[in-house]
Amino acid sequence: MIQTLPTIQSPLQLHKLSVSELEKLADEIREVLCGLLNSRSAHFASNLGVVELTLALHSVFDFSRDRLIWDTGHQIYPHKLVTGRFHQFETIRMRGGLMGYPNPLESDYDLFMTGHAGCSVSTMVGLRSGDLLNNEPDRKAVAVIGDGALPSGIVFEAFNNAAELESDLLVVLNDNEMSICPRVGGLATYLDRLRSNPIYSGLKTEVVNILNKVPLFGDPAERFLQQIKEGVKAGMHGGMLFEEMGFRYFGPIDGHDIRILKKYFAMLKDQKGPVLLHVLTRKGHGFKPAAEDPVYFHTPPAFERCGDKAVPKSKGGLKAYTNHAADSIMDQMTHNPKVTVITAAMCQGNKLEAVRESFPDRFFDVGICESHAVAFAAGQAKTGIRPIVDIYSTFLQRSFDQVFQEVCLQNLPVVFMMDRAGLTANDGPTHHGTFDFGYMRILPNMVVMAPGDANDLGAMLDFALQHDSPTAIRYPKDDAAEIRRSLQPVELGHAEVLSHGEHGTIICAGTQLHACLAASAQLKEDGIDVGVINARFVKPLDKKTLSEAIRTSSFIVTVEEAMLMGGFGSALLEMANEMQLRTDHIKRLGIDDRFVEHGDRHELLATLGIDQAGIVETVRQMVKIHSEFEDSQIYK
Repeated sequence: MIQTLPTIQSPLQLHKLSVSELEKLADEIREVLCGLLNSRSAHFASNLGVVELTLALHSVFDFSRDRLIWDTGHQIYPHKLVTGRFHQFETIRMRGGLMGYPNPLESDYDLFMTGHAGCSVSTMVGLRSGDLLNNEPDRKAVAVIGDGALPSGIVFEAFNNAAELESDLLVVLNDNEMSICPRVGGLATYLDRLRSNPIYSGLKTEVVNILNKVPLFGDPAERFLQQIKEGVKAGMHGGMLFEEMGFRYFGPIDGHDIRILKKYFAMLKDQKGPVLLHVLTRKGHGFKPAAEDPVYFHTPPAFERCGDKAVPKSKGGLKAYTNHAADSIMDQMTHNPKVTVITAAMCQGNKLEAVRESFPDRFFDVGICESHAVAFAAGQAKTGIRPIVDIYSTFLQRSFDQVFQEVCLQNLPVVFMMDRAGLTANDGPTHHGTFDFGYMRILPNMVVMAPGDANDLGAMLDFALQHDSPTAIRYPKDDAAEIRRSLQPVELGHAEVLSHGEHGTIICAGTQLHACLAASAQLKEDGIDVGVINARFVKPLDKKTLSEAIRTSSFIVTVEEAMLMGGFGSALLEMANEMQLRTDHIKRLGIDDRFVEHGDRHELLATLGIDQAGIVETVRQMVKIHSEFEDSQIYK
C-alpha cells in the first residue's frame, strides 16, 4: 500500500520520520519500482539496491543546500521519488517525461547529468572548491560512487587532488560487488577482502580506540610509539589503500540498515578533510528475482510481477544489431585464434556472454576503463594479435586520446565495434551515440563504416579483421533489418548502389537504409523516381560512385543517424568542394546542433525527420525547389 510516498514533497520531510517509518517508506519505494517495470524497461536492480542509502542520506543532510552527486546516475530513481517527483514518476524514460538519469532541468536536487561513470568525485571536489571561493564553507559535499565505477582512472585523479586540497568531502563507496556485470580486476579483489575481513566484527574498532589513547611525548619514545601505532593500524585497519591516498576510511557497514547508515552519516557530516565511507549493498535487494540475477535485472524488459516471480511480457521482433555483432565476433574468434575481444564492463550489454564462456583466454573485460581498453588493444595489436574493442559509441568518447595516439598515430589494426550508435531511445542524451562519425573520421589512418543492414555488419567485421589499419563499425540499439538483395562484397571505400533514380538520389550512411528504400517505394507510387545508395563507408568515401550521383542527379538527400556537423553529409560536401562539384542541390538529413532528449526511438526519428515519412517529405520538398520539375507531369 503506497501511503507515505505520495505525501513527500521535499526530502526535508524525511528528517522528521523515525527509522521504522523510513523502513516502511523503503518498502513503498520498492513497490513503485516494481510497478514501473510492469509497463516498460528501466534500470531496476541498481535502484532497488540504494533505497535505504537514499533515505538515510536525505534524512541526515539537507541537499537543498548541501551537495549530492550519484555516480552513475542510473541509480537515481529513489532519489527522484523523495525529491518531489513522485507524481511524475510514471513518465520516467518517456518522451517529455522524467529522465532516467539526474537532470538539473527537473530539479535543483540534480546537479549534473551523470550518465557516464567515474566523474562524481572530480565534480564534487570542484563544487567544494567553488563553495569555499564563494565563502560558503558550511555546504556539505557528498559523492556516491559505485564499486564498478571506482577503477575509472579519473576517480584516482580526483582522489589525488582532493587529498592535496584537503577538501571536506564525503565519498560514499556503494559496494554491491557489481558494475552491470560482476566487477573485475585487482581493486575488486581488494574490496572483496575488505568485505570478508573478520576484523569488522568489532575487534578493529576496539584496537584502534585503544591506540588512539596512547600518549605521545615529543621525543624518541613518541616516534617509537607512533610507529607501533601506525604499524598495528596497517595490519588491523582495512581500507589502507584509501588511507594512503589521503582519505580517512570508515566501514564497511550494512547499506540496507537505515539506523546504522544514519548514525555514520551524522558522525561523518562534520568531519574535516576527505572521508570515504564503505557501504555494502546488494543489487536487487528486496525483490528476489532481481537479487538472484542482478545482471539480467539491470535493465530488464517489462514484466508481470507474480509474488516473488517476474514473468517477462512477450516481445516479438527481429534480432538486434547487438546480437548480430556478438554472433559475428564469435564466428571470427572460432576461425581465427589471433582475434580477441575487449569490453569495458559491458559483457552483458554487448551480448558477449557466450564469447566469454567459449574463449575465456581471449575475452578481456577491463572494467569501466575505456581509455585503458583502447591502449591495451593497441599493445595487443603491436604483437600481431587482432583485437576487437566492443564499446558503446558514447562511452568510446572517453578514450578519444588513446584512439588518436596509441592506435591511429601508430597505424595499428584495432577494430572498434561501436554499439549503441545513433539514438539509444529512453536512455537519452548521455547515451545517444551521435558523435562518432565526427570524432572518428577526422583521425588519419582510420576507416569508418556504417552497415546498412544486418548482412553488412558481419561482412564489415570480416573486412576489418583483414585490413591493416584501424577500423570502426557503428550500429544502433535497434532490431536489425535484413534487406533482400544480391549482397555486394565489402571493399575499401566502395558504396553499394541499390537502385538508380530518374529524378534524384538518396544516399544513406547507416541502418536507416530500410527507411530510405521504403521511402523510395512510396515516392515511386507518386511518380517520383529516386535511387538509393548504401554508402557503407564514411571514410574513405566512394568518390567515383558518389561524385557521379552528384553530377547526374537533380537533387541528393543524405540520411544519417548522427550529428550533421562533421558527419557523413559534411564529408560528402567536403568531397564535392574538393572536386569542384555543385552542392546547392544537396540536402542533409540528420541531427542538428543540439542534444536529443530521451524517448521512444521511433518518436525521436520522426521528430528529427529521419524516418520514412521524414525522408519522403524532404524528397518532395527537393522536387518542388528545383525548377526542372515545376512544369513536369509530376505536379499536373
